[in-house]
Amino acid sequence: MSNNINSKPLYIVLISVHGLIRGQNLELGKDADTGGQTKYVVELAKALIKQPNVERVDLVTRRIIDNSVSADYGIETESLGENAQIIRIEAGPEEYIRKEELWAHLDGFTDRLITYLHNQPRLPDILHSHYADAGYVGVHLSNLTGLPLIHTGHSLGRDKYRRLLSLGMSTDQIEQRYNMLRRIGAEEDTLNNADLVITSTRNEIEDQYELYDCYTPEKMAIVPPGTDLEQFHPPTLGNESDEAIDFKETLPKFLVYPDKPMILALSRPDERKNIITLLEAYGRSPRLQELANLVIVAGNREDIRELNEGAQNVLTELLLVIDAHNLYGHVALPKHHTSSEVAAIYRLVALSKGVFVNPALTEPFGLTLLEAAASGVPLVATENGGPVDIIENCQNGLLVDPLNEQAIVDALLQLLENPEFWQTSSENGIKNVAQFYSWDAHAKSYLNKVKSLLLSQKPLSNTLPKAVLPSKIGGYRERAIFTALDNTLLGDDEALHQFVQVIRQHHKKFIFGIATGRRLNTALKIFKTHGIPIPDILITSLGTEIYYNTGLTADISWTHHIDHGWTPQALRRLIDALPGLKIQPKSEQSRFKISYYYDQTVAPSMEEILTLLRQQELSVQPTLSFGQYLDFVPARASKGQALRYVARQWNIPLERVLVTGGSGGDEDMLRGNTLGVVVANRHSEELGGLNDVEQVYFAEGAHAWGILEAIEHYDFFNC
Repeated sequence: MSNNINSKPLYIVLISVHGLIRGQNLELGKDADTGGQTKYVVELAKALIKQPNVERVDLVTRRIIDNSVSADYGIETESLGENAQIIRIEAGPEEYIRKEELWAHLDGFTDRLITYLHNQPRLPDILHSHYADAGYVGVHLSNLTGLPLIHTGHSLGRDKYRRLLSLGMSTDQIEQRYNMLRRIGAEEDTLNNADLVITSTRNEIEDQYELYDCYTPEKMAIVPPGTDLEQFHPPTLGNESDEAIDFKETLPKFLVYPDKPMILALSRPDERKNIITLLEAYGRSPRLQELANLVIVAGNREDIRELNEGAQNVLTELLLVIDAHNLYGHVALPKHHTSSEVAAIYRLVALSKGVFVNPALTEPFGLTLLEAAASGVPLVATENGGPVDIIENCQNGLLVDPLNEQAIVDALLQLLENPEFWQTSSENGIKNVAQFYSWDAHAKSYLNKVKSLLLSQKPLSNTLPKAVLPSKIGGYRERAIFTALDNTLLGDDEALHQFVQVIRQHHKKFIFGIATGRRLNTALKIFKTHGIPIPDILITSLGTEIYYNTGLTADISWTHHIDHGWTPQALRRLIDALPGLKIQPKSEQSRFKISYYYDQTVAPSMEEILTLLRQQELSVQPTLSFGQYLDFVPARASKGQALRYVARQWNIPLERVLVTGGSGGDEDMLRGNTLGVVVANRHSEELGGLNDVEQVYFAEGAHAWGILEAIEHYDFFNC
């Protein structure tokens, strides 16, 4: 890859796993997963491809085949214009599921995405993940390829967690509903591994990212999103009455005086959007009811009873509040609107001399605020999050405490009762959105921020190490067995003997590999002692070394790759001082592996150790095995990552790689699209987190018996 960003156009991959994403007629507000993020990534892709130094943009998301949603989401490739496209890849079940239910399927998504990327003419130059689930995918892809990773959080778990607690939810309720610990862990890892974090506002950095252990403001950049100024613009004299006709005609069904100024709230029906508080405030203010109608556009629905629980609760509560305050004739709650009508709805509000209000508990950015401002509508918005910067830049409205009903009322009255203030705010919004928030400006700023990454990053080569010839090992073999050693392959002599017989009988059909935490010399002694054939491929020292059975040739390319960011001296200074940890003998250490004995009765928990590592910005992989061995290796190294590198080198599909393990050190080998098996031994509980993974078989047999059982279970030699 060239070191000059201007000499070679860029190939950029955007990753946004969840939500209903398509190029046109976005179903914004359909549920909690189809908000501003889905619109942002589509618009970003379209804006980037228009830049002269961008060659190609792929927006990668989850493929969905579900009769309850549009067939558009099942199309594998959708054009977003010349050289820009949406790529849809399987992740778990075909049907549409909430993002909180996707975690168990992200490893499979990652494996399929890496296969897709390696089938392209070249690897991308940049990976850009959006939200925590895509961050999880992005970290794994970056570690495997060496490509720079950019991340945008959109919303953050720790901030959401504290706000849900403030609403009275218990920690158990939050975890059950939102899978919050998994999300926050992924966010911590992403922040620790990302090369650049793009935020929309200063508030995100100071008030939200600051909550994380790995808080590194110096690698965060503020690049406000843009808005489509061709679509969102002020009313034009002469054609106003032709816009949003269907929507406009629904208003008299709700409103006694539909020509009054409109207070517009437009969001999905989500508790965090806080539209119930807005409605309560309106219901308690006779003056507001006299001056203006309240129009709440909260997604689309046929029957509230058929919506998900969260949306159902919000909409039901809205109807109850309308009834409690007798707001019939003052409040409109339309059932339908299309995304193509949204721009015209803003213009209707502008024509009515109305106000757009966003009362969310927190708003990461607020694309709807830009859209309303570009349409000439003044704003009243939450003081928590992105609106702070938007209103500061645009000078077109007021910030409020979203939990203070009277503050919301007072702000709305200031704009509605003061025509001069309304007009100034309207004009400022139109002018300043064009200055600060165009998509062209966003794309240029974005590309300027990533220049330095392209100068410092070198992706892992697609070519095999020169010292190794594929014909020496792989030949025509299109499948492989990789097994851990201690307490997996070893532990029962008779079972081991039977397994060795299988190796010898079928060896022409598959590549035999071993992945162990042991060093090379120790592993070789064990092979000799137990009569185990030297494997074709040997992954040692917890994935930090790879050897091929052609004179036990070391893979130097892999060694160079995992050295990235490895600072063993800094790691030793931090970990040596902890109680309950004792450094193992020198014979157990290696260049890329630092090993300790771990006494769980005295030592900090693994969660506490992870926190320390993140606070010190140490990007490493800690692994606890057999309850007593704690190993640290580089972030790019692990048994699973080494195995995937090898499988790609020898063109073996992961779906034809049988992987067996029995302790925590084997976990990432077993996740994803490999044919995983956990053998029965007293340490297999360390792999209990794999119970929800798509393709992991928990064998009844212990040690090598479990491997033999798995070969039969998967019909391995015929799969």
